[in-house]
Amino acid sequence: MKNLPAFVFGALLAATALPGCVASKKYDDLKARQTATEQAKTDLERQQRQAVTELKKASDELAQLRVETRRLVDDSTETGRNLRRTRQLNTQLTDSYDKLLKNSDRAMADKSADYNKVAKDLARREAELGELDTNLRKSRADIDKLTADLTAREARLAELQKALAEKDKAVDALKASVSNALRGFQGTDLQVKMKDGKVYVSLSEQLLFKSGSTKVDPKGQEALKQLATVLQQQPDVNVVVEGHTDNVPFSRPAGAMQDNWDLSVLRATEIARLLTTGGVQPDRVTASGRSQYVPVAANDSPQNKALNRRTEIILTPKLNELLKILDSNSSAGGK
Repeated sequence: MKNLPAFVFGALLAATALPGCVASKKYDDLKARQTATEQAKTDLERQQRQAVTELKKASDELAQLRVETRRLVDDSTETGRNLRRTRQLNTQLTDSYDKLLKNSDRAMADKSADYNKVAKDLARREAELGELDTNLRKSRADIDKLTADLTAREARLAELQKALAEKDKAVDALKASVSNALRGFQGTDLQVKMKDGKVYVSLSEQLLFKSGSTKVDPKGQEALKQLATVLQQQPDVNVVVEGHTDNVPFSRPAGAMQDNWDLSVLRATEIARLLTTGGVQPDRVTASGRSQYVPVAANDSPQNKALNRRTEIILTPKLNELLKILDSNSSAGGK
């Protein structure tokens, strides 16, 4: 706090003079905005997990359909074999019947018992033949339906895989663009990495802020300006700004900043403001404070604490096409 510029210190003193209800309302607004941000982040992560889950589910159903199709084809083959065998037996019985008719009356009388037996066998065989014909037609209808379902599911699966591939390609391209734009700043103070289908731009406190300050230094402003230029050309990318601190508590809370929650939120808000001033549409940007609760290293040394005092700008391509495909798959599954 000793290094605060005079006008900032004056602003903080003025803020302390405001009625208690104004400070409370501002704090509540910040908390509400943080809650909305966390919910939006949770929803986005859930949507991505849903996309991956739906892809696995579609693949499993596709494999099951293939197994069922093979089984029905095998059943159809066996049914056809039985049908041919029955027809052969039917022909043999018909020949026997014709021979009996050519015998004399005496022979007919002597063979009446055999004739009745043959007639019964013939009737039974004909019934079996009719049943086999019915089963064969039903099997063919089932195969046709399963084949149509399999084709439709394969098409939806291919569409989903294509959308995921395009999304991954877009994330790779975004990372390359951001890395290239920030090449002059990268090092221990600025890192660009990809994780869970998102691009993370991590900026150290040393690059952006003086200790305890919420105003971005000129060098940090230049880095954010370069990043905003890239994001202007990426209209389908959402931006989440997360402020992080170490676990050292405020020694002298003052004004709007009472603890690390306030510091992380105000820093994230300031960076979000600079990005929008640089040309990024405000409806794409969300500011979020995480305080000391998402460290990247144990707060057990000055070096590790410095690592935790950072701002992360999380870039996430919109998943509109993936969501359309998932909605289409859900509607098809309901039918």
